[in-house]
Amino acid sequence: MMHQDVKKILVSLDEIVKRSEELGKEIKEDYESRNEIPLVVGLLKGSVPFLAELVKHIDMDIIYEFMDVSSYEGTESVGKIKVNLDLQTPVQGKPVLLVEDIIDTGRTIEEVKKLILEKGASSVKVVSLLDKPERRVVDVKADFVGFVVPNEFVIGYGLDYNQKYRNLPFIGVLKDECYQ
Repeated sequence: MMHQDVKKILVSLDEIVKRSEELGKEIKEDYESRNEIPLVVGLLKGSVPFLAELVKHIDMDIIYEFMDVSSYEGTESVGKIKVNLDLQTPVQGKPVLLVEDIIDTGRTIEEVKKLILEKGASSVKVVSLLDKPERRVVDVKADFVGFVVPNEFVIGYGLDYNQKYRNLPFIGVLKDECYQ
């Protein structure tokens, strides 16, 4: 059932599950081809529903962890991140797979990748449920993408507006009047 604040549904739950199965297989094949097992890192809070679905379909003995980062707001510091919750597992010499809900401007994922490489990870790859290339301001690409979405305000399946709508079981477009 559609929520009253949703203009339209872009991606259904069935489509998310099916694509998560495909991504899980791709990720397994990619890491097995290099004889590696990734440390899977979910970026809080948005990636949680996607990570929970995705890991069911990565058929290898992975470990997963969480990081919580926020972008500084303000004219001078846009793109710099603050780490609210850091990794508990050392990444030195390990391949890391970052799980993201959406890549929008690309600033956050670029900074998180740099941070993890500075901690000594052997590699950092990114899987993102959604990609919104029209909004990109830095040249960053996910290694694995669920769905490319248009430049609209998307919510649901982890994505929020003012912390609301994360629990919707689909990706939808928020009605304009809800945020203007």
